[in-house]
Amino acid sequence: MAFNHLPAGVHDALAPLSVTPVTHSVPMAKNHRSDQPQARPASRPSPGSVLDRLASGPSRAARITHTEHLPPRAGRHAVWPDRIRSEVIAAVQACGIEHPWAHQALVAEHALDGDSVVVATGTASGKSLAYLVPVLSTLLDGSEAPNGRGATALYLAPTKALAADQCRSVKELSQPLGASVRPAVYDGDTPFEEREWIRQYGNYVLTNPDMLHRGILPSHPRWSSFLKSLRYVVIDECHTYRGVFGSHVAQVLRRLRRLCARYGSSPVFLLASATAAEPAVAARRLTGLPVVEVADDASPRGELVFALWEPPLTELQGEKGAPVRRTATAETADLLTDLTVQGVRSVAFVRSRRGAELISVIAQEKLAAVDRSLVRRVAAYRGGYLPEERRALERALHSGELLGLAATTALELGVDVSGLDAVVISGYPGTRASLWQQAGRAGRSGQGALAVLVARDDPLDTFLVHHPEALFDQPVESTVLDPDNPYVLAPHLCAAAAELPLTEEDLDLFGPACADVLPQLEAAKLLRRRTKAWHWTRRERAADLTDIRGAGGRPVQVVESGTGRLLGTVDAGAAHSTVHEGAVHLHQGRTYLVRSLDLEDSVALVEQADPPYSTVARDTTAISVLETDTEIPWGSGRLCFGSVEVTNQVVSYLRRRLITGEVLGETKLDLPPRTLRTRAVWWTVTDDQLDEARIIPEILGGALHAAEHASIGMLPLFATCDRWDIGGVSVPLHPDTLLPTVFVYDGHPGGAGFAERAFHTARAWLAATREAIASCECEAGCPSCIQSPKCGNGNDPLHKRGAVRLLTVLLRGAPEEKPGQESSEQEPGREPSAEMPGQEPVPSTERPGQEPVPSTERPGQGPSEERPAQEQEPSEEGPDPAAPLSP
Repeated sequence: MAFNHLPAGVHDALAPLSVTPVTHSVPMAKNHRSDQPQARPASRPSPGSVLDRLASGPSRAARITHTEHLPPRAGRHAVWPDRIRSEVIAAVQACGIEHPWAHQALVAEHALDGDSVVVATGTASGKSLAYLVPVLSTLLDGSEAPNGRGATALYLAPTKALAADQCRSVKELSQPLGASVRPAVYDGDTPFEEREWIRQYGNYVLTNPDMLHRGILPSHPRWSSFLKSLRYVVIDECHTYRGVFGSHVAQVLRRLRRLCARYGSSPVFLLASATAAEPAVAARRLTGLPVVEVADDASPRGELVFALWEPPLTELQGEKGAPVRRTATAETADLLTDLTVQGVRSVAFVRSRRGAELISVIAQEKLAAVDRSLVRRVAAYRGGYLPEERRALERALHSGELLGLAATTALELGVDVSGLDAVVISGYPGTRASLWQQAGRAGRSGQGALAVLVARDDPLDTFLVHHPEALFDQPVESTVLDPDNPYVLAPHLCAAAAELPLTEEDLDLFGPACADVLPQLEAAKLLRRRTKAWHWTRRERAADLTDIRGAGGRPVQVVESGTGRLLGTVDAGAAHSTVHEGAVHLHQGRTYLVRSLDLEDSVALVEQADPPYSTVARDTTAISVLETDTEIPWGSGRLCFGSVEVTNQVVSYLRRRLITGEVLGETKLDLPPRTLRTRAVWWTVTDDQLDEARIIPEILGGALHAAEHASIGMLPLFATCDRWDIGGVSVPLHPDTLLPTVFVYDGHPGGAGFAERAFHTARAWLAATREAIASCECEAGCPSCIQSPKCGNGNDPLHKRGAVRLLTVLLRGAPEEKPGQESSEQEPGREPSAEMPGQEPVPSTERPGQEPVPSTERPGQGPSEERPAQEQEPSEEGPDPAAPLSP
């Protein structure tokens, strides 16, 4: 494999950053009152009564398809290990925490024994306190060394906001310890005059993987005294490190371990994760070390009422006359308005930046008609805001000045907010783990809470609100990452060699793929072997070869043309589809039109406007098979897994009328294509199977196309990626297979393990796909089953009944899955299309990184979208918004 994607020079731009939805454990969990969940103050309405009020309007009750009630749970106390310093225990008690929960004490015991440990318990279970107590005790011991710095600790968070919030908590907890504990945040927002003090005197440094990758490790001589004394590395929200981002972080941690060994330290890793399947396995892949698992949650839990909410059908018609549901955006805005009027403190989680902006604007307009004083108590929060804007919103929410917030996962990761009564989740967030993490943001002081999942008009959401067992009776997903991906490994070997020449002894640390990758890096003249070590050959910084968030390329700056004011940034991979010329761009409730997109300088010029429409990009995708690794018979057809090359091009955009979604017109675009070498799963069908399914040539393209759209929509239940990590293509006669073929591919160079998981769970995946199509109440197909709003072929052709018959026949020939066979879970991305026989195959247009938005919904920007300023700090929204396609 050639590494022609590696840049010859240094990218002087900052890395595009994003993260996946997670929850933040409260370090100061109030577990001192009793072993029973805390009583709800009389002034707080019960979650059941809040839900009753929401459902009391006309036709509202019919929108609730299922209500799940999780009863309260008692807690189990323990005692701290006797090796914990008495001063630390006293400081914890001063915060009102008399006794730890059993899992907190167990984590502390392992940490003091020198065992790397992962604590994987529920939201608000006190995970932060579990690792803070042993860390603070060790720092206190180290402060008695002659230089006052005999022990240090490094804290890694996926976002700046979470690191800042944790720093506030550590300062509060350690205040009685005086100057013995010196916490400090080191990220792109840290003033340069403070950085030298942190390097020399800070003993609890809070940062993010991006700053570690680009700022700390390449400058390790300046950090030598810190690394020499490094005793603990805390990895918070470690379940967010999945897919390509997780694979990069795994290699960054191996580089850290290598430098620590050089300075004579061997830190213990303490990881905190939301509830996940096999957390120790994922933690070991992330760190490269054996990790002990603590997953028995001993904390109490208040009652949780969880409602599934399906918006009603409207009188409107979408593409091809399909029935259209009221949008999740409109429903969520109504619910947030009603909750605010009730005085219920709430957060509405939205998958896109634009969706968060729209919901806040709509809610404010509705509140103005009720009580103008409530308008200022609702706001939006998302990545892409400037740091000072984010901090002001965080303070307002923390203080209770804000009652309602429409937020992306930027908030979910970042801020500890106690006392929320309700969470509204606008659209399934992609995994069951993410769903429970978001729901857990309410009721964080032990009181009861309400969570409402509002279904979007797409196959997966519709399936889930009518199959609650898929949410409430299934375990959460495993975390998927692949540190051995050669596209991930190669730039980190270069970075490691630039930090210290790479020796044979180092190769075991970085994994077995080194043997194949190193010769290619030598051939590319990126590394040179001298005697027994490999050296970095270039003058530029090796750490700039890769963006660990996986989006690739410089972030595009969004600049107001009249004033030159920087409004924010958009990831390079998402720029073609979100800030193309003519696109509608929202920022803090204001609407802008993109006048020009300069790809060379990475600048989009916008001007404020008020168009009566939104815009949705259309693109086309072609795919070719490079190598088939595995194939198995499915009847006379085949199920295959291997390497492919994907070519994608944004070709036009639609203007859709606001509210109704009516298409006002289509405008062509002239943007360059991008190519991607990656991994894919694909299935073929034969003439015999087509005859059995009664698929005549005239409906073949539509049947394949419909099955492909629906299968991509259902994949998140079976493969652990985010929707933006997966793409798909369907072709009636593919030149490589010479058969009708449907592809689903990873949206990252070299793959991320998602398509492989889909291959291993294909029987269950395609069975659920067939069920989703067959059970939909529409006649000929709609956004709830087979339509894709970003399909480059305009959802033409589609044949619903043909897709059901085709999948029925295909599944008859599927081999039985072996007992215990591992399943996967992740989210699909944009779905390509198919054409009739005899036509040039033009795959559909939902490539990874674009958010499928129902045809009547104001479209949203892809979920992750913030980049660091200065020394590469992370963005604070969803994982990798677009496939990093290289030119």
